[in-house]
Amino acid sequence: MISQEEVKAFQQHGVICLRNVFEQKWLDQLAVGIEKNRKDPGPYACQYTPENKEGDFYDDYCNWDRFEEYKDFLFFSPAAEIAGRVIQSSQVRLFHEHILVKEPKTSERTPWHHDQPYYCIDGEQVCSIWLPLDPVPKESGLEFVSGSHTWGKMFMPLKFLTNKEYDYSPGSFESLPNIESEREKYTILSWDMAPGDCIVFHFKTLHSGADNPDNLRRRRAVSSRWLGDDAVFGKRPGETSPPFPELSTYNQGDNLEHPLFPVCWKQ
Repeated sequence: MISQEEVKAFQQHGVICLRNVFEQKWLDQLAVGIEKNRKDPGPYACQYTPENKEGDFYDDYCNWDRFEEYKDFLFFSPAAEIAGRVIQSSQVRLFHEHILVKEPKTSERTPWHHDQPYYCIDGEQVCSIWLPLDPVPKESGLEFVSGSHTWGKMFMPLKFLTNKEYDYSPGSFESLPNIESEREKYTILSWDMAPGDCIVFHFKTLHSGADNPDNLRRRRAVSSRWLGDDAVFGKRPGETSPPFPELSTYNQGDNLEHPLFPVCWKQ
């Protein structure tokens, strides 16, 4: 399913686009789950578009145990195996699922960031699979800074509502470089995507998300986050997202054998 060339590309760039790897039945199932989730949001649901503006950008996560459509996808679709083969792990655990929806005429952008500083996770065998349920032209999709996962840096996480840094201890992590104003310094990757395509990217790969100016088309996407053999608990100097209060007694380097993170695939 995953070629050696694709594995090497992931290792080099920190991101790859895979074509036509999910059947339509999985997209239809996730679409049903998103509509159920929208009517019954979880405790971490967030609305980013003000009520007086056009469009609607919202997200929610950690609901896989509440919606059978999510759970079935995570345990039985190709997602876990794709993750395991791309990150070259003997098994993969689910970290969490994350829905991100930008309705037509949504002007809010997702700021440049990388995910690992938000997470209570350290390790290199980690990845997200971003699976859009709708056709996404590259102008309305995600962009990635090629190779940024190899920089050996962790940048301060940002709050998407305000674009302000988390209230971490001073000097914990560097502030993000202004990638948007210096785009010419970087190799930035993006793709036109059709239903069934997905993007696999490392937790440390810098990325951003465009707005959705389309008058009719939604941009529904489900990200599944995956943990491989070397992933362990990582202490952060403040809140994490997701918060996972169940791990409040965990220490740096603890293993992640916990019901929160079930094994979904083994070689």
